[in-house]
Order: sequence, then C-alpha cells, then structure tokens
Amino acid sequence: MAQEFLARIRATHSQDFFVAGIRGHQDQILLDPDSAVPARPLWTPLTPITEFLSATGAVALIQATPSSSGAHPRAVEESLTALRQGIHVVTATKSHLLTHWQELAAAAQEGGSRIRISGATGAALPAADLARLGVQGLGCESLRACPNGTSTFVLDRISAGSSLVEAIAEAQRLGIAESDPSADLSGSDTATKARLLAGLLWGWDVSQIRVEQEGIDDDSLRRIIAELGAGQRLRAVATASLKQPLHVSVRIEALEPSDPLFHLSGPEKAITFQCPEAGDITVQGGRSSPAGAALSMVKDVLTLLRPQTTGFH
Repeated sequence: MAQEFLARIRATHSQDFFVAGIRGHQDQILLDPDSAVPARPLWTPLTPITEFLSATGAVALIQATPSSSGAHPRAVEESLTALRQGIHVVTATKSHLLTHWQELAAAAQEGGSRIRISGATGAALPAADLARLGVQGLGCESLRACPNGTSTFVLDRISAGSSLVEAIAEAQRLGIAESDPSADLSGSDTATKARLLAGLLWGWDVSQIRVEQEGIDDDSLRRIIAELGAGQRLRAVATASLKQPLHVSVRIEALEPSDPLFHLSGPEKAITFQCPEAGDITVQGGRSSPAGAALSMVKDVLTLLRPQTTGFH
C-alpha cells in the first residue's frame, strides 16, 4: 500500500523520490527504491545519524518522533546534523522546535537547507504555509486559532450535554484523542501550535515566547458555562498579537455565530489571520489523525523537492 501511494504521488507531481531508510527507537533499515519494508527482526542496530544520512544519500530527513523529553535530545541532534549537511528537515515533532528554534534556523543557514513544519502546526490544515508565505505582505497583526481538534470535539460534546469524562471517552473511542489527552485539554498543544505559527509569521524566537493558558477542566467549564449565552459555542482559543510581542494566550471562550471559529465541526481546526487592511483570512478543516499529519509531511517534501520552474509553478 505504501509503495502504491508513493508511486501515485510521483506520477501525479512528477517527483522522483523514495524512502531510503527508516530509523526506529533502537534499530534501522536501509531501503532500495520501491522495496518493501522488511520484517523488524531483519533491521540492524542504530548507527550515528551522520553515517545513516551518508548511507541513504538523503535529501530530506522526515521526523515523526514523539515530542517527549526522552526523544528530545535525539530530535535536536538529528535535525541540526542534517541541516548543517544541506539536508532538508520535515518534522511533525514539536519539542525541539520550541527549545532550539534559532539554532535550527542558524543550522539551515549554514547548510543552505530548509525546514518545514506543517505536521507540527495543524496536520493537513495548511496553516504553516499561510503563516510562512501566504499572508506575508498583507499586514497580519494578530492570529486567533483553534488548532487542536480534540479540544473542539470535547467542548462541543460538553455543550451538547455530555460530562467532561464522557466527552473525553467518546473522543478516545473515535480515535480523535490520545490515551493521555492532557496536552490537548491543558491548552499546551494549542499554545505550542500558536507559538510556532507566530514564529513563522513575525520572526519571533519561539523559545522566548511566554504562554498564558487555561485548560479544559471542571473549574474552567463551570465558569464559562455559567456565562454561556443562547446560540454560543465553547472554543479553546489561542491568540497572539504584535501588540503583545512574544506572548501567546489560550482561553476557553464563548463564541457568537459571527466568529469564524464558531463554525468548526467535530475535530476540525481553524486559524484566523487578522489583517486590518487586507481583511481577515481564515483557513478551516484538516483531519485530526495520523493520516492527516502524514499527508502534510508528504506535502512538505513535495514543496522542498520541487525544482525551480517558470510560469505558474
């Protein structure tokens, strides 16, 4: 199935690429073009990242390691090494972006390489592309975002009468929420994605951004539900603005139908880029799923591999 997918992508986009190797937690495998991935017992122990990149002849390093404290040093080392060697990095891992934003940028400058982070900012939602390029020059002064599909789903279920425990269980049953949804419900993931988008938008050092966040818990729900008016919807909204440099906040808000973030459905996500002169620009949708994140990384790879052409391309 994976090989058929890659073959279709290559044919559709006229890009000739393949997966040259995979690194697991403790083992790795090198692959020939269009070869199937062997059974795990046939994999070999990890080699240093420099040797692996050389053996594969990689032009891009794709990261999908957990954003955990244990995986953090490896994510940092492998990204910096690849970038300094002129190898592009496409990552859905967030932890090292939050701590080494400037160092990663410097490594890319040193190696003449590029970084793409769509998988870390909203999966299939093209928020990073808009922040990096799409709204540049339009005078974007602030953003409002609901980039966490689990939060939106849980709040909608609560508004429909479910308890917090029931809403979380339903999200987990449908595969929307992880077994440990604390990062989603605390507002941490929402804040992280807003920090990354602000870094792309305004050149802020993401590691220096201060965060003020409100999570989804019984106390916050009691407060906001008591104030909830007829026809309003609850949303976990992240905001960042040039008026408050290096600051991101996440609050549980009751929104009116006139608010673009009101209209999210289920686990959808949305970002509004507020441009006073050009007008607000909202991007909405994108499935919260491993498949959505994986496809966003394929999209990032395609943009990095696209040759310089003339005309509309």
